[in-house]
Parts: sequence; structure tokens; C-alpha cells
Amino acid sequence: MNPAATGPDRVLFYPPADARQDGPYSEAHAGPAQAAADVGGSVVPSDADAPYGDGSATALVMVYPVPVEDVEAILAANPSLGWIQLPFAGIERYVPLIRKRTDIQWTSAKGVYAPPVAEHALALTLALLRNLPERVRATGWGPGGGTTLNGLNCVVVGGGGIAREYLRLLKTWDTTVTMVRRTEDEVPGADRTVTQDRLDEVLPGADVVMIAAAATDETRGMIGAQQLELMDPTAILINIARGTLVDTDALVSALAAGSIRSAGLDVTDPEPLPDGHPLWAEPRCLITPHTADTPQMCIPLINARSERNLAARAEGSALEGRVDAEAGY
Repeated sequence: MNPAATGPDRVLFYPPADARQDGPYSEAHAGPAQAAADVGGSVVPSDADAPYGDGSATALVMVYPVPVEDVEAILAANPSLGWIQLPFAGIERYVPLIRKRTDIQWTSAKGVYAPPVAEHALALTLALLRNLPERVRATGWGPGGGTTLNGLNCVVVGGGGIAREYLRLLKTWDTTVTMVRRTEDEVPGADRTVTQDRLDEVLPGADVVMIAAAATDETRGMIGAQQLELMDPTAILINIARGTLVDTDALVSALAAGSIRSAGLDVTDPEPLPDGHPLWAEPRCLITPHTADTPQMCIPLINARSERNLAARAEGSALEGRVDAEAGY
């Protein structure tokens, strides 16, 4: 199908309602279903016996991440499929299929979850600066301490929605912020923007380093032993992107040696982080279980994007969150 073709869609929601998880996913996408009808489209019936519908779907809206094999099966069963809405911004598992099927319009959730994820990154930042990991474990009064964000030098790795929202939050304080991104385009509001190949130049002297870049072959292990060694002993590291961007063994060693002050992680490699892993026992590491964007927060946000994209398809206008197959996000 020509990816530029538009019009009211026959929308398949996957997985079918009777196969979805309990809780917030069970009623997911009632809004997009109504949005499809509002622009003259319709919903392709599906259930456990016919999970890929009747073969007439022109659009697929995924309720939550599913195996790539399922998406391939849906594509094979629905030859007129021209658009797929992915539910998350981190789409690395789907990139090989996206690169193979460039005849499809692929959109992701990039930028959609920026407010809650940036809020979580800020929470981790403030917790580390105020020594909360140690205080949570304390059994006595102990010494005081803590650092304010005012006057700090912050490095934000990434140029997307989460990075920009975190930048906006940082600017509530008197901070100096350097953005590190793939392209040379200046990020509005930043004090400086540099390209990714200059990361090592900006790490020395940084008080806060926050990772919000996409997970690609290029960014895998971008924070390794060398980068951690370049950071000041008073610096904190925050990762709300993907665990693969940070070399876990190198981080364990850096924390144990006091090469950096502390780390706040919402993502790890491996994930989930196994019981007994050294990071669990590290008193200066704060770990949350990939909860910067919970289903309760995310479903209304991704539904709104799906609704806007359904209307855009019907109108023949540009879709939000178009995937860059070559870049991998």
C-alpha cells in the first residue's frame, strides 16, 4: 500500500480486548475507537479466535508492546495495512521490521510521555542531591547534608521531548544546562547544545548528568568506564532512557570507588535487575522499577496521540511521532 494513502481507516486494536491484561489496559483505546468513528472510520472486530481481525484493517493501534512476530503476522493477514501506531517511544525491538517494511507509516509515542518521565527524572535528581538514598536506609540521626540545584551545571543527553521537558524543569532553578544530541540543532532554552561525539568534553565539571537519549546501536554503552571516570566525584547520574545506554558493571565499579557521588536509575541492564545484584546493596544508588511512566499515566496520553493521528489520516495531513527508520526511533 502507498504509505501516503489516507482516508478513514479500518482500525485493528491489538491485542483484542478479551486478551488484554487486567487493570488499565482492559478498557484501553475506547477513545480512539470513538475517534475512528468520528472521522468516518470503523473498528475491525477481533477476539481470541480472530486476533488479527478479518483481513480488512488499514491501520493497527497497539495497546501495549507485543512480540515482533505478532506484528509480522498482522501485516501478513491484513495486506491493506498502511499505518501502525506503536505504544512506546523505545521501539528498538521493532526497528528491524520497520526498516524492512518502509511501505508502512510507522508512528511511535516519542514525546508523548515527556511530562511524567521528566517529572520522575527530576524526582530522582532531587532525591540524590538531598542524599535520600542514604537516609532511607538510615537507622539513626546521622550527619546532615545536601545540595541545591541552584547554581549547578547540568548535562542532559538527548534532544527529544523528555530531555526538553527536563530542561524546562531545571530552568526553574538557576542552572546551567548543556544539551547533548545527535544533530547540531540548538535546543531552545539550553545554555549550550553539542553533538553526541562531544559528550566526553562536557562531562568534567557536570554536577548532574541525565540520560534521555533513544536506545540505538550508536548509544549502546555510551556511559561506560571512560565516561564515568571523566565525571567529578560530586556528580550524580540519572538514567530514565534505557538500561543499555549505561555500562552496568562500570557503574557498579564507579559507585564502589566513589568516582561519582550517586546514581538514580529507572531503567537497568539487565531489566528487571536480578535479586542480589550489587546495585541493590549500593547505598548511593536509587532504583525505581521502570515506573517513570505507568499505564495509568500513559494510556490517556497515547490515546490522545492515536486520536489525533486517526484524524490526520482521514484528512491527509502529517502524522505525529513519525518513526525515523534509519535513526531507529
